[in-house]
Amino acid sequence: MDFLTWIIVGSIGIYVLQGMEHRRRVRLLGAHLAPTQVEKLMGGLIEGYMRALDEKDPERQQQVWAILGNNEKTLADQLERLAKTFSQENAQDTRVSTLPLALPYFDRLIPSHTFDMREALKLHAKAVRAACAPDDLDLEARKHLAFTMTAELLLLQHTCHWFCKTRTIASMRLLARQKTSYEQVLKNVEPSTLKSYQHLLAAQSK
Repeated sequence: MDFLTWIIVGSIGIYVLQGMEHRRRVRLLGAHLAPTQVEKLMGGLIEGYMRALDEKDPERQQQVWAILGNNEKTLADQLERLAKTFSQENAQDTRVSTLPLALPYFDRLIPSHTFDMREALKLHAKAVRAACAPDDLDLEARKHLAFTMTAELLLLQHTCHWFCKTRTIASMRLLARQKTSYEQVLKNVEPSTLKSYQHLLAAQSK
């Protein structure tokens, strides 16, 4: 075979292996998400914050915030359980490549350019718990925490998409679905979250 043929065959092989790896990751994460309502709760909270902010009746608005507060705590509980069950997976299966291209099995060949999804889920569970609003907040403080929680949830969503695909695809999905950039989300999470997140991404590169 000539050089061009080898290139074509190699490209097809990479594409097939890449698809297999993506499907494996989706199945793995999906198996842990299936017993939970994490995805439903995340979507409900993000939409619920918008409804609460648009509500003109103070009494009705207070009721909406109370419901959202309960849902926040439920989500935090379920995320902690998700992080706990996912932590039982093998480290080799939970590495996430930090390379810009989705090259199959490079997370195993070059572990120095990866982060551990098990640790990422623990980080996100802790961040969401910290962003849960106490019951006695005034309206402005409640709005601020809702803004912070939204950023925390979007970063969690980005991490899940990154695990299943790549950082580039995760960032494109975030921008397309939420009209928010990855960089903007990082600016809006709690400083403690950002610090832990940056440490997680850099840890394997040291």
